[in-house]
Amino acid sequence: GPYPNRGSCVFAQTSVMRAGTSRDGRQQSRLIRGNKDGFEICTVDHQKDGKVRVDATISYRGDTNEVGIYAHEDEAYEHDKYFKVYQPCAGDKLHPPDDGFKRYDVDGNIPPFDVDLDTIAWWYMSCGRALGMLNGNLIEYDSSTLAPLGLVVGADELVGKKVGVINSGLDADTCIMMMDDEEGMEGADCASLAGDTREQAVVMLDKTGLVTVVQPNEDGSYWRKIVRNKMVRMKEVRRVQAAKMWAAELLELEDEGEANVVSSWGPYMTTSGTAKKTAVPGLTAKSAL
Repeated sequence: GPYPNRGSCVFAQTSVMRAGTSRDGRQQSRLIRGNKDGFEICTVDHQKDGKVRVDATISYRGDTNEVGIYAHEDEAYEHDKYFKVYQPCAGDKLHPPDDGFKRYDVDGNIPPFDVDLDTIAWWYMSCGRALGMLNGNLIEYDSSTLAPLGLVVGADELVGKKVGVINSGLDADTCIMMMDDEEGMEGADCASLAGDTREQAVVMLDKTGLVTVVQPNEDGSYWRKIVRNKMVRMKEVRRVQAAKMWAAELLELEDEGEANVVSSWGPYMTTSGTAKKTAVPGLTAKSAL
């Protein structure tokens, strides 16, 4: 059109108004308030009777740029509850990767190394996917931006163990011999099935000598899709609540909270939408019984 693009974009993090949808307990909204020099980004705190706080002042300096000035330090930052996120740096043609980058040895393996809450390490798999450590957790990172994608193994399962990467590709004759014993896999060739000339396995080793193989998902990714759909979980909670009311009436209980109601479905263990642990009691962690 006759009017060229002018100015630029300013990003501001917002919160929510309704208590039921707030993860951090805050109820806030944002207010953009213009003035002769530009505009102000303000916070309306609904827990403080709508008190308005100026967060940043944006002043225009021309048609193509502006200057932003923060009005105060981050009041939401709670030092005891927040942690800094480590993000790997792959470097470039002039700079090497950061000190946390793990290199393969002459045999094409990453020897198992000890894991604690402070371990910093990351590496590329032969398929191009990036894995690394964050606060004792094994995380998958985006292979291009190295931004965290999701949890692979939780700290509850990994801290105190060793983790490494080994070659898992076998020669064709060995594969055929192994697969002939598997129903439906007779005559299969591991190498051709994998589609990767350098198949690998991520392994964990505990103090008793137990080795756990971290299997990838069917699409080749490693991060576990364990954050469930909110609408589905809400329906599940309603069904449980209805069952409690029904059981209380049927059994003539004084309080529906006394009703013993559980859910049974798929691999999920709870109606919770998030998960911070990956250990399976009795398999990769001590049994709760």
